[in-house]
Amino acid sequence: MSTSTMEKSGSQRLRLGGDFSRLWWSAAVSSLGDGATIAASPLLASRLTDDPRLIGAASVAFTVPFVLFGIPAGLLGDRLDIRKMMVRVDIVRAGVLAVLTVGILGGWGGLPLLYGCMFLLGVGEVLSRNAAQVLVPFITPKAGLSIANARIMAAQEAGTGFVGPLLGALMFGVVVVLPFGVDATTFLCSAVLVSRIRRTRPIEPGPGRAGVMSEMTAGARWLFSHHLLRSLALVSCLINIAGNAMLAVLVVYSGKVLHLGPFGYGVLLACQAAGAVLAARFAPALTGPLGREGALVATAVLITASETVLAAVPSVYAAGAALMIFACGTVTWNVVVVVLRQTMVPQHLLGRANSVYRLVAWGGLPVGAAAGGFVAAEAGTRAVFGAGAVVMAVVAVALFVGARRQWITRAEQGAEQAPTPTYETN
Repeated sequence: MSTSTMEKSGSQRLRLGGDFSRLWWSAAVSSLGDGATIAASPLLASRLTDDPRLIGAASVAFTVPFVLFGIPAGLLGDRLDIRKMMVRVDIVRAGVLAVLTVGILGGWGGLPLLYGCMFLLGVGEVLSRNAAQVLVPFITPKAGLSIANARIMAAQEAGTGFVGPLLGALMFGVVVVLPFGVDATTFLCSAVLVSRIRRTRPIEPGPGRAGVMSEMTAGARWLFSHHLLRSLALVSCLINIAGNAMLAVLVVYSGKVLHLGPFGYGVLLACQAAGAVLAARFAPALTGPLGREGALVATAVLITASETVLAAVPSVYAAGAALMIFACGTVTWNVVVVVLRQTMVPQHLLGRANSVYRLVAWGGLPVGAAAGGFVAAEAGTRAVFGAGAVVMAVVAVALFVGARRQWITRAEQGAEQAPTPTYETN
């Protein structure tokens, strides 16, 4: 590497700034605890029942808030001080996990309590993730957005999919409540870190705002009028249906087909995280030679391949490799589309348009979790993976057609030439 390249790289790292570092550490710490809960919650459910539908219901409870609260979360992100909102959400999530811990210790921590706590944690996830994505452009220069988003995703994936699940599975085997208590502690640490962020999104003055319903629908009207982002939201929904159906029944597959215990299940999740961290590290560079259109096609092909391997090869090693490939695809997809949203959506609509996008995209998560549980109960877990492979093959073909037409390049050129439409009075 030349001296000039090193200097450029170093200055780019410096430009991300201290506020971004605090946000990154917040994401890293809380994701570590989230990973422990992600591994422990299906293990807890599988101790309480052997019905795949009831086990998958824990994932449904966690993801339903993505549909119910997506748009209100965007409105809050545009109206409130994002930093303060993120701090309060972290504190509430710590309290929810404390209740779950006490419930398990007290002997009344059954499936209803698990579902209720997962639902509340899902509400917090919607608010926090949307707020963080809105905050990034205000604390990071535009030139560093791809790197900033990739680093946050790498931290989240390393915590939720690699270190966290391994620790969660180990802790669950020792003391059932330990992973949930650790997660509560990490949320408190995250709250402290976020509170130290100096910059935040400016809050619009109240008298100039439109009505609440008008504000809530403004983001939806803008997004659905934008052909590229509307199409990407729908494709993201299909990817989430296929991917979350797979993940919802993975604990059943690992136990009944691969004959793995809690730690083995944690290792599978770690394989997924390893692929995600690699993708987050190299995705910004790969979009150069492939182009963003080509990168999105490649992600769909990778996810199709991962589902196909899981369906066709009942092997521990094949499953680990498939999960790595799956994570590479999904993280690369996220790096590309998040930056597109952050650069194409007008800043005063960013929170709402971002939340509507997430509403459409994340709406596939509970659908996928529920569908995975029912298909697994009727036809087995490998049928879930096979159906996901078919869905993703169709998505890959559709993206290839879009790439041939250069839909991203054309959308950016059109945005430069056309004025931004106004959907509200400010």
